[in-house]
Amino acid sequence: MTDPRTNRFVRSHVKTRHLVLLVELGRHRSILRAAQAANLTQPAASKLLAELEHALGVTLFERLPRGVQPTRYGEVLIRRAGAALAELSAAHQEVAELADGLSGRISLGTVMTPAIGLVPEAVLKLKQAHARVQVSITVDTSKALIQQLREGRHDIVISRILDSESAAELNFEPLTDEPHSLIVRAGHPLLKRSALPLPDLAAQAWVMPSPGSILRDRLTALFLSQGVPEPQEIVETTAVPCITQLLLASDMVTALPPELVQEQLDAGHLATLPLELGLRMDLYGIVTRKHHQLAPGPAVLLDLLREGGRQRYGAASTSSAAYTKLG
Repeated sequence: MTDPRTNRFVRSHVKTRHLVLLVELGRHRSILRAAQAANLTQPAASKLLAELEHALGVTLFERLPRGVQPTRYGEVLIRRAGAALAELSAAHQEVAELADGLSGRISLGTVMTPAIGLVPEAVLKLKQAHARVQVSITVDTSKALIQQLREGRHDIVISRILDSESAAELNFEPLTDEPHSLIVRAGHPLLKRSALPLPDLAAQAWVMPSPGSILRDRLTALFLSQGVPEPQEIVETTAVPCITQLLLASDMVTALPPELVQEQLDAGHLATLPLELGLRMDLYGIVTRKHHQLAPGPAVLLDLLREGGRQRYGAASTSSAAYTKLG
């Protein structure tokens, strides 16, 4: 907790000219030369220094025959003054960019589901307000995206954090979990079934992501936990247009968040099987690097993603719909 005396000191005594003088005193070790660098007269500089020492009740600089030498208290203030001036300079730059219209490049990574709705909506709002900003969007797995973020290749990602080492380095703002449904074409023979033994489901032809993905691993675990071998007829892809066409043209089955194919579901071309997989993915959310100051463009996009997330999901969803149990 901040000492109230510190707040009073900062608000009552510290001005920008004090900060500039402290930095210049640290650099020149001379009140005369520091005053000249800070565009002050020597008497004015001496008065400012005396004001600080009186307010703090400590000696900040030892006066020597040929200059000044900072005490340990002075060293602290010199370091902090430099940091404060740097922050003020960065703030001025950000305000100038905002006032002039944002430009530059933003790199955003996302898992598949947010790429359908949340991400394009936020990017469109950003471009409407700041047309000169260039946005690069990468769709990948959570594992790949987190690694890319840690390497500095993205400003923001929307994904899951899968390991404690990454969690220690990153900020995570949860959006929602991701319930998956079994998706088939309209008129699929399985839609007539009220119960479906897992071996019968495994006997179907499937569209699945590649091994090593979270969804594939959990589907495999689901079958193996019941002593059922993984489906043998598999097409591996995560490309939604390809998945959609495969489903429409065959009796293949896939597990997807319904949001990814909502248009086809609403049009009656695809349907969800009324069967509960018990398959929910971990929460995904907005991920940024700790101790990293976003540039103005990414900062604006971050706010838009947060706003869109609140409108779409509210609090991170943990609700589940009622389904017929797997038999």
